[in-house]
Amino acid sequence: MGNTHNMTEFIFLGLSPNQDVQQVCFVIFLLFYTAIVLGNLLIVFTVTTSRSLGSPLYFFLSYLSFVDICYSSTSAPKLISDLLAEKKAISLWGCMTQLFFIHFFGDTEVFLLTVMAYDHSVAICRPLNYTTIMNRQVCAVLVGAAWVGGFVHSFAQVLLIFHLPFCGPNVIDHYFCDLLPLLKLACSDTLLISLLIVANGGTMAVISFMVLLASFVVILLHLRTRSSEGRRKALSTCGSHITVVILFFGPCIFIYLRLSTTLTVDKMVSVFYTVITPLLNPVIYSLRNAEVKKAMKRLWIRTMKLDEK
Repeated sequence: MGNTHNMTEFIFLGLSPNQDVQQVCFVIFLLFYTAIVLGNLLIVFTVTTSRSLGSPLYFFLSYLSFVDICYSSTSAPKLISDLLAEKKAISLWGCMTQLFFIHFFGDTEVFLLTVMAYDHSVAICRPLNYTTIMNRQVCAVLVGAAWVGGFVHSFAQVLLIFHLPFCGPNVIDHYFCDLLPLLKLACSDTLLISLLIVANGGTMAVISFMVLLASFVVILLHLRTRSSEGRRKALSTCGSHITVVILFFGPCIFIYLRLSTTLTVDKMVSVFYTVITPLLNPVIYSLRNAEVKKAMKRLWIRTMKLDEK
């Protein structure tokens, strides 16, 4: 591990070498990041202050929004400030910290989406026992498990990278520290590490994806016995969730399941799951959900009344 410290910093190439493109990107991503923080904070605040949103679905949704803020905050502020910087540098420890938190919050999000799919299937298939099965204690344990799972998985990934020797070059063709660009810079054979990273990440992704898939299949099979109104309501809720899952899983699978090759499009795909998805989540969940919209309206009215006083 001693060799690792030969390198004290890494230089990012960023999204584009063009100065004008960087300035346009600065404005766009600053607006996007502001929208991510405000949109997701609004959901967290609405859920925690509204009595009508006391069900497990909204409990999980508020945590998903909180994780989205944390997740985008690990790369977006650095990306935004680097767009105006002459030298886009990050220290070795800064790089490892960023790598850890990106995977920590990303993995926690995957586990939360899986937990939410399970919650949907219980709500639709066992409506009479729903409150007993998904009681407060169970919900808290599931959220705790998502955080612990994210931590353990991310810690394992960073440990594999941290043991690699970096002795030059130190230029990363990306805008944040990620596994693939770092593997390319290591000055030792990374085949075994690459396989371990794929096995570690792949196992988690496949298990989560199978649970998600099983939940959706169970829901669809169960809906055949429902009235058309019941079917429509249930499919609307599931539709939002399936959209978020595809938006999050699709780009991640595209990048992480082919560790040996990096494509020029990878940076744009990464932008999609680190910036666009956290931006779309509150839109998808709040605009397609009548309960959330009603609660936001009540919250707005309450705020306006307080302002008048």
